[in-house]
This record gives sequence, C-alpha cells and structure tokens, in this order.
Amino acid sequence: MSISESPKLSLNELRSVKRKSVNFSQTELIKATPLVLDSFLPLLIEPVVQGINLISWAANNQDLIKSYLLKHGGILFRNFHLLDLVEFEKFIQTVSGELSEYVDRSSPRSAIQGKIYTSTDYPADQSIFLHSENSYAASWPLKIFFHCVTPAQQGGETPIADTRRLLEQINPKISDRFIEKGVMYVRNFGDGFGLPWQTVFQTTNPVEVEEFCRSNNIEFEWKQGNRLRTRTHRQAVAIHPKTNETVWFNHATFFHVTTLDAKIRTALLAEFSEEDLPHNTYYGDGSPIELGVLNAIRTIYQQETVIFPWQTGDILMLDNMLTAHGRQPFIGTRKVAVGMSEVFSIHNI
Repeated sequence: MSISESPKLSLNELRSVKRKSVNFSQTELIKATPLVLDSFLPLLIEPVVQGINLISWAANNQDLIKSYLLKHGGILFRNFHLLDLVEFEKFIQTVSGELSEYVDRSSPRSAIQGKIYTSTDYPADQSIFLHSENSYAASWPLKIFFHCVTPAQQGGETPIADTRRLLEQINPKISDRFIEKGVMYVRNFGDGFGLPWQTVFQTTNPVEVEEFCRSNNIEFEWKQGNRLRTRTHRQAVAIHPKTNETVWFNHATFFHVTTLDAKIRTALLAEFSEEDLPHNTYYGDGSPIELGVLNAIRTIYQQETVIFPWQTGDILMLDNMLTAHGRQPFIGTRKVAVGMSEVFSIHNI
C-alpha cells in the first residue's frame, strides 16, 4: 500500500501561512474554586495560563468579581504575581474605586504609601479577634483588601468568618436582645494604654475632635490632663446595602475586656476602674453584657472561622460587611499590606 505524499508548498506560500491564534474567553483565563473543602469562603481565583495580568483581567471582569464577592463574601487571588504595592493599589482602584483613609481608628496601623497601610501593628505573639473593620463607627469601608508581601515563618494567618452565618448561629434570644438594645462602646484616651486620641481622630486640635464626635453621634467628655472619654451607641446587626441580607456587624465581643489576653486583662483591671478601661462594651442601654452571652458568641466565631496559610503575592478581597477578619500570632517577619475602599455611612441608611 502506498501513502500519497502531502502537497509541497513553495517558499512564498510558506511565508503566507499565518499562525493560528488561540482565543480564550475571560472566564477561561482563570479557574474559580472554593479554597477550603466544605466552605463557601473564600473563593479561590487562579490563572490557568502563565502571564495573566490581574489588573487587566479584573478591568474586563468587574461584574463577575462583584457577583462572586457578594455570593462568597471573600475572594483570594493567587499566583498572579503582582510586582509591588503600586500594582496592589491599582488593583483596588480597578475593582473598587479610590482608596479610603483609615479614620476613627481603633488599631495601630502605619501608612506604607498613600492610603496603603500595614496590617495591625500588634506584637507578633498576640492574636487579633475577628471583627468587621470600623463596625463601631458611623462610617466604614464596604471593601477591605489584604496583600501578602512576606508570609510569616510560622502562623500569621488572617482568619475570616461569614457574618451571615454568625448571625444564623447565634441564639435568637441573644441576637434579639442586641437588635433591640444595640451596643454601647466606651473608650478612654490618654491614659497610656491604647491609641491616643490624636492618632484616633488624626488631629491635635480638641475642637476638631468635638466637631467629629457631634457629627458622628459620639458622646464625649474631657477628663483632667487632656484625656478623653467617649460613648457611642451603634447597631449590633446591619442590613447589607447591596444584598439586603442581615449580618452580625459590631465590635461587641472584640472590644469587651473579657476578650483580651488573660495577662493583658489582669494588668488593665489592676490599673484602671472599669469605666476608665481603654475600651469596653455594653448593651446599648449601658447594662453589662453577660459573660455567658460573650462566651457563646466567641464560641460561634471559633466554629465559623476559616484559616488558611498566606502565600507570597496573595490578595484577599473581602466584603467588609459579609466577612469578618482577624490575625493569628506568628513567628518571623510578616508583611501584609491593607487597603480599604467604598466608604458607607449610617447617614446613608
């Protein structure tokens, strides 16, 4: 049996043959899968081919990213190889607009560049309880972004939890009481513990502090020695402005003295009366929150927490109202940058 030869092409004909281009749809350029088995949170997005530019891809897929985020509450972008913090900032601007400043502060952060900050500057051996950024304030960011520049040698994860699930799991008798009464936050500044009021309010002018407090429904009193005490009544449960879902959105447990590390709590209670603690929480009518209630809530946070190890270059995008975050203790050098955007105010409700 003879096999017929393929027709031969001349040199000119060979030059005229064009290489076929391979076209991928935008969704074929990435794969989206749950990062953790049996958990909706976070959604992992990775490139399926080398060289995908995250910023360009995000610019072409903003509706997809928004729908994923509202469904899952958090997205982990991995293996896209952002070059630096400038690109991190551009990514935030691409998917969420201009970055917001960190105002009405509760945790120590250092500005890295522009409105990109360090993650909370607490000592490495301390954990940070889960919370939604600025849920104690009159305004808060709807989006918060974390970029892992350098993962810790050990630990240092950013645990997260779905605030919809938190509310579902809390005993209705407890959540109803918080819904009815709200939360009162009492904070004291200038006693040598916690952030000074100059840092919290980003001013050295007491008049500006008073103006900020009045415009944000914060009661204030000046104590001897240029010290300040504030009381704030806020919601314990909120409605998400995009999904209309009800979420557990407060710092009631985070700021309560019983959530502090035992050594720190003992030292503070030995130094201050309860009303002079750097921060503490109560029901909105000023009555104490029962220890059993706080323990029950802390247990639910623990049950709903998702923890995963950071990898260099990771970007975690969270809907700040749908997902709470915290920090695990760590060993070694850890650098995680933070950016926030889309400020929402109780005045918009």
